Amino acid sequence: MKATGIVRRIDELGRVVIPKEIRRTLRIREGDPLELFTDRDELMLKKYSPIASVDRFAEGTVKSLNEQSGLTAVITDGDVVLAAAGAGKKGLVGKTVSDKLTEIMSSRRSYLASRAEGGEVVPITSEGTDFTAEVIVPIVANGDCLGTVILLSAEEGFVPEGSAVKLTRLTADIIANQFE
Repeated sequence: MKATGIVRRIDELGRVVIPKEIRRTLRIREGDPLELFTDRDELMLKKYSPIASVDRFAEGTVKSLNEQSGLTAVITDGDVVLAAAGAGKKGLVGKTVSDKLTEIMSSRRSYLASRAEGGEVVPITSEGTDFTAEVIVPIVANGDCLGTVILLSAEEGFVPEGSAVKLTRLTADIIANQFE
């Protein structure tokens, strides 16, 4: 744990203000759920991610999605890549999602792009991408976007087929149903 040197007082309603710099660094936005942990005399806050609670399911799902599609499969929550299978997975897992991907999540709309057709391929992580085509489908449950299911290709000239889009949507729907 890292000390910040910041001290805040609890108000009469039991509230504590988390400084803007810390909220920005940890990507905590208004309305985000936080999980509370205690250990003896310590209180810890962690950004709550319902999808992160299904780690094993996410790993098995991306593996199956990769096998069925032949493409790199990825599942993210709102902040990080939780699981990936296929080419380039080591450069994705555990990395923070890009701002562009966050925008797609907040729009709650699917995104399909191929450089071969002149589309803009959105970087999945803040570290960029080497992929040339992608299908991104938000996981929406009870009106909230919990993350995304993504299929990626690094093959030059690749254009995602309708079956890849349907498979990605089906996977996102199955995951979303786990939380409704």
